[in-house]
Amino acid sequence: MHSRAIYAWGVAIVCFVVLMVVTPAIPQSEKYHDFADKRVFFGIPNTLDVISNFPFLVIGVVGLILMFHGNYFRLRIGGEICGWTCFYIGVSTVAFGSSYYHLKPNDARLVWDRLPMTIAFTSVMSIFIIERVDERKGTLSLIPLLLAGVISIFYWRFFDDLRPYALVQFVPCIAIPVMAIVLPPMYTYSSYWLWAAGFYLLAKVEEALDEQIYGWTFNIVSGHTLKHLCAAMVPVFLTLMLAKRHIETERYSS
Repeated sequence: MHSRAIYAWGVAIVCFVVLMVVTPAIPQSEKYHDFADKRVFFGIPNTLDVISNFPFLVIGVVGLILMFHGNYFRLRIGGEICGWTCFYIGVSTVAFGSSYYHLKPNDARLVWDRLPMTIAFTSVMSIFIIERVDERKGTLSLIPLLLAGVISIFYWRFFDDLRPYALVQFVPCIAIPVMAIVLPPMYTYSSYWLWAAGFYLLAKVEEALDEQIYGWTFNIVSGHTLKHLCAAMVPVFLTLMLAKRHIETERYSS
């Protein structure tokens, strides 16, 4: 197991280096900041894109309270506690970072939008390694994954290259559903991982169809606003999973 883990990390690093060498840089397009819904209500610029971030704060705070108020989630592994704490902190701060960005969209503010999201992504990846691969390896992966996420943000900001950030964002979106299907779960209610992945995928589709959805709804709501609401369903499903689950006895009896 140890040699396979080293081999896997080695292959991953080699693939990343090759990717960075053979592919061109991906700069941040200025069109990214041109969202469909620019309406102002109550003096708040881009109002719906701003206030639609509020659910992240609610579910993030609720998650932290349930974690530390009598250990409602029954977390038993130190790595899980650290990972889920980072996840809920990331989710909570998405509300502030994304709202700050949408008040005046530009590259400088986009850093504070992406940073908390990246903390949430990488924390979840570490948690999933704990659950599906190995407790110790997952726990040890938390800090390196968080650092990789933060570095990818600042690499984009200073070198105008989105490739590392794209990997940090999309690799978990592929790896987590695959591992959820292939590897045996440690806990029950593991199907909630797939529900969370499905809502995240829907959120990305809505983000890509921002202007089209705004037109389809007769300029009532944009795709980006709906993206925020669907993305907030990801921590909702993961919180429900934590509240309901228990140890999967079949995994250990087998």
